[in-house]
Amino acid sequence: MSGSPQQPAKSNASYQPLAGLPLMVWLSPAFPVGAFAYSHALEWAAEAGSLPNSSALEAWLEDLLGHGAPRHDCILLAASWRAMRAADHDALAEVNELALALAGSKERYLETSALGTAFLIAIATSWPHRDIAALNWARDDKVAYPVAVGLAAAAHDQDLGATLDAYLMALVGNLVSASIRLSVLGQTDGQRIVAKLLAPIRQLGREVADSTIDDLGSAAFISDIAAMRHETQPTRLFRT
Repeated sequence: MSGSPQQPAKSNASYQPLAGLPLMVWLSPAFPVGAFAYSHALEWAAEAGSLPNSSALEAWLEDLLGHGAPRHDCILLAASWRAMRAADHDALAEVNELALALAGSKERYLETSALGTAFLIAIATSWPHRDIAALNWARDDKVAYPVAVGLAAAAHDQDLGATLDAYLMALVGNLVSASIRLSVLGQTDGQRIVAKLLAPIRQLGREVADSTIDDLGSAAFISDIAAMRHETQPTRLFRT
């Protein structure tokens, strides 16, 4: 008897693995950096009446993306990504020093350094890489959050554009979540804001992908002042 005819091999042409899957893990709320504890000064803004509704919050977040700390954080992230890809550890350390120095208040410094140091510890423990382990300065010094994300993404071959988009999406998601906990808006309105901010997120990612340190700058003064005033706010849910 002749053998049964061979079945044609199943095609996996419809399956395209997601190259940025590690980014989804690193920048998810489950990653142990404690991002839920920071409001980026939204707590003071809500207390002061600057965020009376979802429209006000949407405008606040869009201004942050265009003119505030998220923009220069992404420029620093891109610079750290490139320095790591070039194995230029001195340049990477300089970008980190600059990122920490640019924190405009005590709480902004706390936010970026605490998140960045926690992120790098989690990466070194759970996603080890020889190039990250070789960063002697990162073992003893504080690391700014965008710098930590940028160097980890470069070491693990994550695309810069995808990293920028994921970083910004995680930031917006965390700030919307904080606003929900502050009773600024409900969950449905929160998701509407996230959806509306996808276009500004992508636009900012495109703008800073080819940026240099010379492009640094921000003009979100009310957000910066809010961060300073939050330091003495009597009742607080968040660390910033």
